[in-house]
Amino acid sequence: MATADAAVVKQHPRATVAVLTAVGYALVVGTLYVGLPIYPTIDLPTVNLLSHAIAAVNTVTVVCLLAGWREIRRGNVRRHRALMLASFALILVFLVMYLLKTGGGGRKDFVGPTLPYYGYLAMLGIHIVLSILSVPLVLYNVVVGLTHTTEEMTRTAHKRVGRVAVAVWAVSLTLGVLAYVLLNHVYAFEFVPA
Repeated sequence: MATADAAVVKQHPRATVAVLTAVGYALVVGTLYVGLPIYPTIDLPTVNLLSHAIAAVNTVTVVCLLAGWREIRRGNVRRHRALMLASFALILVFLVMYLLKTGGGGRKDFVGPTLPYYGYLAMLGIHIVLSILSVPLVLYNVVVGLTHTTEEMTRTAHKRVGRVAVAVWAVSLTLGVLAYVLLNHVYAFEFVPA
């Protein structure tokens, strides 16, 4: 049965990506706007700890992404694959921490001067839009990368989508880390419990 499922995924990577993307978006939207009652209540010190951990994970993810991009340009498919799968695993760790932080703890609202506040909002807005755009791109490349041989991937959009995915994802993560630094280390925040 597992082999048949893998064959279906391999034959229909876009449909698989559409389903996975919809599930991911539903989980995030449900957590942020519906208040899914699936998270334990956490306090501000735990929210802060998760914020720091998220920034660290996202920083390492950017390093892995850029290193993976460099490796494929050097022709090292094995290292490229390992680094990209590490990036994907790290983003799953991020997602769990982010959902726990926001669903069980709450959010932090920026408190600072007007000009930096608007800069922070612009940075955060671009980060969010790029995050939303990166999900199907990243999932497509992961699905194709896990179900196709290196030779078979040459007949897919893996290379073209990968270029865009790495750029969008890396910029999104970098802006997210910069927004974290502004919110947690440069200016102040107001904690709004979930």
